[in-house]
Amino acid sequence: MSMFNTVGKSAAQSGRKPNTLRKLERVNRALRHEQPDRVPISDFFWGGFTRRWRAELGLPADANPYYHYDLDLITTVPNMDPWIRPFETIQESAEEVTVRTGFGAIMHKHFSFPMPEMRAWDLDTFEKLQQATFDRPDDPRRFFAAGDNQIAGVGDGFERNSPAWIDTVKSLWPDLPVYGSMIEVSECLTRLIGQQNALMWMGEYPEEMGEVINRLGAYYLAMAEAELAAGKGYLDGFVIWGDVAYRKSTFMSPTYWRTYFKPWVAKIAAAAHAHGLPVIYHGCGNVKAIFADYIEMGIDGYNPLEAKAGMDVVELRRQYGHQIAFCGNSDVQVWETGDRAAIRREVLRKLNAAKGGGMIFMSDHSVSSGVSGATYDYIVKLVREHGQYPLKLDEYDEVL
Repeated sequence: MSMFNTVGKSAAQSGRKPNTLRKLERVNRALRHEQPDRVPISDFFWGGFTRRWRAELGLPADANPYYHYDLDLITTVPNMDPWIRPFETIQESAEEVTVRTGFGAIMHKHFSFPMPEMRAWDLDTFEKLQQATFDRPDDPRRFFAAGDNQIAGVGDGFERNSPAWIDTVKSLWPDLPVYGSMIEVSECLTRLIGQQNALMWMGEYPEEMGEVINRLGAYYLAMAEAELAAGKGYLDGFVIWGDVAYRKSTFMSPTYWRTYFKPWVAKIAAAAHAHGLPVIYHGCGNVKAIFADYIEMGIDGYNPLEAKAGMDVVELRRQYGHQIAFCGNSDVQVWETGDRAAIRREVLRKLNAAKGGGMIFMSDHSVSSGVSGATYDYIVKLVREHGQYPLKLDEYDEVL
């Protein structure tokens, strides 16, 4: 485990609320595998869920789950597009829109569907990928200017002209522990050339593709370092986004991942640690084949630990002890049923992994629009009641 500041560098500045510092201490103690007052809670929320939650609970139009439930941390994203530019609108109507983004991706968003579709990419041959040049990784617009960017703008919702990242960070900073974030190469490739092309070219041109991965790795390491400098004094932690697995195992062989992808994850983590910040790695899918590598790299916490991909936080705690913290794994598909008994079992059983610290309670990916407002309200109350130390897990208490 890495060492990081007890209350973060930003705590020395005036204007931070005492409750925020308590939340920061709670999160940091959990990530250091010390028992805080209670298990910290956070999550990622779909816009569709937030709208449903407001309507079902009769909340104001501007109600926000992070503030309503006084959650323990929030993650922010700067502009990580290789080319910093406004979206080019290809087609638009009241029901849908198709745009070209700063990743050179043609993306279609139907407003009634939860997620967008990537239809094509400017870099549609391996030769184009090899020859591509991008805007500077430390371009100030990434952190200090409003504008379109793919990750913030085209997802569950559709947003143009996202606020400047630093303004978002500063607006959240008094009330919430704030994490910055950066994609690593695997996330970049999915957006830049599509997952099918990425995997095909790794197979067809393994060494040449490795050279591209190394170039992109250096690019996003430089961007992470620029973000850490831009947010200095305001960041309490750092998330690395890097999906490399599906339901069964990793997309590429563990050996190929270790050769080309892993070194850049380690370098981004080291850069954040050099700023005294804990690091959470977000990687979807079944990563059992490489999970020990994240421990070796000094990653402080792993997210989201998808239950639907066969990950089980209680079994992982038995296997790895307190070598890494767990951030997630509560099965959102169980949440979507609304079955209170099943949800209670799911929540209380997974809280076994919080024994001795080392857990931030979250879903196993994000809170979808299939989760009712009443269900999420019930879940937070369950964690607040049973996640006080010493934990009270009733009939779901397990020996680890």
